[in-house]
Amino acid sequence: MNDSKRRTSNREPKISNHMKLLNHIPAWLRSKYTIATGIFLAVILFFDKNDFFTRQARDKELHELMQSKAWYQKEIDAERIELERLKNNPATIEQYAREKYLMKKENEDLYIIPEKPVENVK
Repeated sequence: MNDSKRRTSNREPKISNHMKLLNHIPAWLRSKYTIATGIFLAVILFFDKNDFFTRQARDKELHELMQSKAWYQKEIDAERIELERLKNNPATIEQYAREKYLMKKENEDLYIIPEKPVENVK
């Protein structure tokens, strides 16, 4: 009989210690709504296919692509203006041929000066 009392008394402090640990946690953290909200946020932020970090990376990529699109659009507009000038003005055609294709008239000599000086290799 003494042994059974000892066993019961040994179990009671363990349960009370466990309860003491739970009592240190604030009641609002033990609420089922708080726990469900925490699990929901963890799934949304970390485990979902469109989690927070993936979303941030996609937003950054979208911003870079929009900048690239604006740059290309500006280049296209400049090329369209150049095309219109080439269609309408023969002097512009001659200038374009001389600059881009290094063409010359029959009685001219053409000298090409590089923009960057060539370094002497020893």
